[in-house]
Amino acid sequence: MHKDLFNLFGYEVQTHAVISLLAIILGYGVGLALTRKTIYYQHLQNFLIYGVLGAIIGARIWHVFIFQWPTYSKHPLQIFAIWQGGISIEGAIAGGIITLFIYSRYHKISFLEFADLLAPATILAQGIGRIACFMNGDAFGKPTGGNFGIVYPKDSYAYNYYGSKPLWPAEVWESQGNMILFCILFMIQSFAGHKLKKGWIVSFYVFLYFLERFILEYFRGDSPRYGNLTGGQWSAIVIIVLDLGFMVYLALRDFKNKPEKAAQ
Repeated sequence: MHKDLFNLFGYEVQTHAVISLLAIILGYGVGLALTRKTIYYQHLQNFLIYGVLGAIIGARIWHVFIFQWPTYSKHPLQIFAIWQGGISIEGAIAGGIITLFIYSRYHKISFLEFADLLAPATILAQGIGRIACFMNGDAFGKPTGGNFGIVYPKDSYAYNYYGSKPLWPAEVWESQGNMILFCILFMIQSFAGHKLKKGWIVSFYVFLYFLERFILEYFRGDSPRYGNLTGGQWSAIVIIVLDLGFMVYLALRDFKNKPEKAAQ
């Protein structure tokens, strides 16, 4: 793994930044493919910059206040030093969804339908983004307790925590898991998206990802714990409960609409 990819006119271009940009481009490409021949095709092109900014702001806020508040509370000015690193994918999802909701309301388009179309693209970008974390040596696992696992180089965040101890490949597993979820969501959207009511695909995406995240947090070595669970697990529980509640709402909405359509 290489934290710095190459030097350009005296500036070190970081691998994390390059792969993150690639994640955005590829996710955007999938989003364009899924919204093609819909009104959301042009909206996605207009929304991209807002979505990225909203995701970055949400990612920073989540990292500071959910994961590392004990540290930032002692150094509040560091909250704004995002160029030094420190973002959370959970916050990026929340920030992106809030921004999409605001955009959809402003332009008077269906937020749920737009979100359904973007769900596969989002999880693909997340999967690629975790490769960036691996190359950067962050979002790492805890020690395996044996002679197997990943040994990170001395200039990585993981090495600063655990030295040369072999660690679980937590971020690699999450990347692989996200790729599997991408395949599932892409096939659902491509072959059954027109049959499903608005909101089901994005709610399914939220449930699957945060369930995956809750499980993988047991292998993470960089997450502060609150009681027996990490900050990521507590937030995952809250989001899963809210998402299940939203699924119940969707089911009741669809059940209520069936008799009305039958009467027509």
